Amino acid sequence: MKIGIGNDHHGVHLKQVISNYLLQQGYEVINFGTDTTENVDYTTYAFQVGEAIRDHQIDYGILICGSGIGMSIACNKVRHVRCAKVNNIHEVEMTRRDNNANVMTLGETTPDDLALEMVKTFLNTPFMKNERYQRRIKEIDDYDN
Repeated sequence: MKIGIGNDHHGVHLKQVISNYLLQQGYEVINFGTDTTENVDYTTYAFQVGEAIRDHQIDYGILICGSGIGMSIACNKVRHVRCAKVNNIHEVEMTRRDNNANVMTLGETTPDDLALEMVKTFLNTPFMKNERYQRRIKEIDDYDN
């Protein structure tokens, strides 16, 4: 499974922690983020991960910026991306089960242990495939305004 990770200058440390964990678990990790703390625009990396999801180059994406909010907003501009800014395990479970999110976004202040548990939950929680959830996702995917 291919996991894309994008980050701005705020997310360098957490990206390394998550990348190391994913590699140890046997995932292929694609780095879309910066590796320095020099100021960069988060939109660049959010769009790259979103486009990689859209183009089926990666299976899931993880984004990290100062709060996680900006990257989530930017990534969701890419068609067929369902990116969720998550703060806890319950939100991760719900966004995978009910919304089939394919990208999750974290803020830089997420503790390492919590971030790893959230990543594990994100990658291991299946979409429920309930008819109403599938209908809603189709409505989102089909909306073009």
